[in-house]
Amino acid sequence: MPYELFVGLRYLKAKRKQTFISIITFISVAGVAVGVMALIIVLSVMSGFQEEVKSKILGINAHVLILELGGAMEDYRRVQEIALQVPGVVAATPMIDTQIMLTAEGGVSGAVLRGIEPASVGRVTSLPQAIRQGSLADLQPRDGLPGILLGRDLARRLGTFPGDVVTAVLPTGGTAGPLGMIPRLKRLRVAGIFDIGYFEYDAAFAYVALPEAQAFLNLGNRVTGVEVKVADIYRAREISRAIRDRLGHPYWTRDWTEMSRNLFAALKLEKIGMFIIMTLTVLVAAFNIISTLIMVVMEKGKDIAILKSMGATPGGILRIFMIEGLVIGLGGTLLGLLGGYVGCRLLAEYQFIKLPTDVYFISALPVRLEWVNFLAVSGAAVALSFLATIYPSWQAARLDPAEALRYE
Repeated sequence: MPYELFVGLRYLKAKRKQTFISIITFISVAGVAVGVMALIIVLSVMSGFQEEVKSKILGINAHVLILELGGAMEDYRRVQEIALQVPGVVAATPMIDTQIMLTAEGGVSGAVLRGIEPASVGRVTSLPQAIRQGSLADLQPRDGLPGILLGRDLARRLGTFPGDVVTAVLPTGGTAGPLGMIPRLKRLRVAGIFDIGYFEYDAAFAYVALPEAQAFLNLGNRVTGVEVKVADIYRAREISRAIRDRLGHPYWTRDWTEMSRNLFAALKLEKIGMFIIMTLTVLVAAFNIISTLIMVVMEKGKDIAILKSMGATPGGILRIFMIEGLVIGLGGTLLGLLGGYVGCRLLAEYQFIKLPTDVYFISALPVRLEWVNFLAVSGAAVALSFLATIYPSWQAARLDPAEALRYE
């Protein structure tokens, strides 16, 4: 064992009269451990939140969207067949998307009207699983009125329940009248309520059967686009390009990373910001390491002088105190990683931190353990601990033996 390692570890165990230094050392280890544990838990919660948002969005939206330049798509059945032949594609379904105004006795609200094919939409999105009242089969006309599925918050805003009647208003594309353009109107029966768990969708989306949307928008046999589900969401961009290459002009595609780019970029930026902020906690613990090493250097001045008189080089003395500081940092980091892992497992298992469901779209803090977070946190903690050892170790290395032993 090198003498630097032996002496560095020996200095961690203070003499009986130097108990205060041991207490300071313990506080330094505890400070690093608490900072690392807090950082691990925060990043795991942020990763869980990001994954939860991703699952909500990808559950109701397609992974890849096929569109046609210039507007609506007529030969969408051929497009579906070609898309299904691309490796990695699981399912495809046609859709129509437009903005309308919904009116009811209880209120008025803008909405995104989406025409879907009930037979195939469940293979691409999780809409059937999100329906809380009614079903996709209820979209079929009944008593002369076609059905419409409303988001939970949209239904609350309109003050409607299943069985009520709402009116869809299309401001554009109406008929000319003596007083100007008359908006197109269509009476619809509320067939059910869905709850995706994401306010932006529950408060804005409404679904009708594809033929009803085509008739309402005068599209004939055309659709807005074709939604595609892929087996691996992280290969969506690659599969999107493959579909576009097979279809050729005038078709183009968008994958989920493009459609939700701003949201996921904001979540990533927020996670990086939280990492930087919480790293300051570890930085505070690093200052404890500096103070501990400075006190040890002052206490061991005679020992340093003796070691130098016996032939120890300044580099050797430097390494002794660097090793001592790194051991404190590594010990705190390991304890913090263990504490963070246990804390995350407890949060995920028992969910003892509850969230109000009327404010958030989740009932408890989501947790996702990622090895990248553990590597980043441990690397940052060890790096800060190493930087904290430089100044005290340098002061110890330049200590003059004659000055240290003059009054002994």
